[in-house]
Amino acid sequence: MSEKHGVEYSSYLQLDKILDSQAPESDALATPAHDEMLFIVVHQTYELWFKQIIHELNSVMTMFKDHYVDERNIDKAVSRLNRINEILSVLIDQISIMETMTPLDFLEFRNLLTPASGFQSLQFRIIEIKLGLKPASRVKYSKQAYHHMYDEGSRIILELLEDEPTLYHLLENWLERIPFLEFPGFNFLETYQAVVTRMLAEERELIEKAQLSKEDREGRLRLMDASRRHFDSLFEEDQHNQFIREGRRRLSYKATLAVLLINLYRDQPILQLPYRLLAEIVEIDERISTWRYRHALMVLRMIGRKTGTGGSAGYSYLKKTAEEHRVYADLFNISTFLVPRSKLPDLPESVERDLGYYFSQK
Repeated sequence: MSEKHGVEYSSYLQLDKILDSQAPESDALATPAHDEMLFIVVHQTYELWFKQIIHELNSVMTMFKDHYVDERNIDKAVSRLNRINEILSVLIDQISIMETMTPLDFLEFRNLLTPASGFQSLQFRIIEIKLGLKPASRVKYSKQAYHHMYDEGSRIILELLEDEPTLYHLLENWLERIPFLEFPGFNFLETYQAVVTRMLAEERELIEKAQLSKEDREGRLRLMDASRRHFDSLFEEDQHNQFIREGRRRLSYKATLAVLLINLYRDQPILQLPYRLLAEIVEIDERISTWRYRHALMVLRMIGRKTGTGGSAGYSYLKKTAEEHRVYADLFNISTFLVPRSKLPDLPESVERDLGYYFSQK
């Protein structure tokens, strides 16, 4: 009978495979470029972190895939989304390590990379798709769809993923099932609309009474009218759906109201975890945009306005993706519709009981 041996550090981590996987092109050509090793290690590290992000995303999406979401899983989902955010912070910081390489150092081996490009990272495309980036919203790469940069096997993987539910769709479905928009004796939208009407009337009165020039007063009142139109679009489902058709909004009407409710009444115990969940998702979108923008600036610093090694417009393309590849813009924009806590009406006792941990000594 053989004895079971313990796990050995190097074999468990398969360090022989990892540490033997750096093969600088400049070494192969007998023209060593010192900083090519840094370039390879940083990008390999990115790919390892991308793998972990996908692992976390898959677990969260599994929790939300059914019609019923076990509320005990919400805290676990928040924790795993927070982990993704911490990883994204590391990815952003790695750019500073890359920037220890000067443009002249990079030029020593840049031409050896053609036609390779970071754009060809299959895992990053998978992350984008799983988060909910729509094909129609993508910035064209060299005036072509992004699929053309991949081999047939990878294209099939990406196209199949685009037909599957994304985190965006799963989140939207979950929000639409939030049961707290209407209770007997309490209608959230009606209550909220009354608060907004009073708030806007008070703001208009302040502007009209203020010591302002006619030009300033008229300018501020025009801004007030624009603000009112924003709110009106939230009170009219048909208007909201028209904005969706025009591409100005994406999240469904019912899901949008649920997000608003969660943000306004986030202090209620039963809404605290949903609020944290939404906050983590917003943070993921923001940090990915930050990473894209920092990457674009690094490229500008390294190669200026030169064309990218894969044939893209380089800096211009990367900057545009930072601006246009945000997935959860509607969650950011919900701040447009928030009102001060002090103006929120107290919830009826029966609603407080349903939204919190109710205790009575009676």
